[in-house]
Amino acid sequence: MKRVLLLGDSIREGYEPYVRERLADRAEVVAPGENGRFSFYTLWGVNLWIRELGIPDIVHWNNGLWDVHREAPRVEALTPLSEYAAHLKRIAHELRRTGAQIVFATTTPVHPESEGRSNEEIDAYNKAAIEALMPLGIAIHDLNARVKRDLSGYLSDDRLHLNEAGYRACADSVADMLEGYL
Repeated sequence: MKRVLLLGDSIREGYEPYVRERLADRAEVVAPGENGRFSFYTLWGVNLWIRELGIPDIVHWNNGLWDVHREAPRVEALTPLSEYAAHLKRIAHELRRTGAQIVFATTTPVHPESEGRSNEEIDAYNKAAIEALMPLGIAIHDLNARVKRDLSGYLSDDRLHLNEAGYRACADSVADMLEGYL
């Protein structure tokens, strides 16, 4: 069986068990026991996690919700857009060393009245990610569009995370995407 490494933030943590369940007979799905948080944190941890979890055949990864976050009184995003794109390229470089097939998942949307993040900014960060990663041969999985299909039905009460239906929808989308590599 191929080894699939899932990397990312709390959205990944939410859909991870459902992906593992869906692919149980076709892949060994592994993931860090911690949240990948923002892109620089993932850059810091990626090689540690690979050493811990083993060389993957396929990587499905996301970063973004933490990167665009603003925590008052700060008015700017945690990670400036130019640094975000640079971090993603560096993460991709580290992942490519493994020889794995790499898929980057776009950042999921938030409730329009969410505090600390906006969908306009998420869209800008997703655009920058696509522009940075596609020339490197990184496949793009548009989880943003998947969640936007039923935003009110998929978001939890905190206006940021997904509810069970949202996590299951993302897991189905992720598993369908990954099956093309298995």
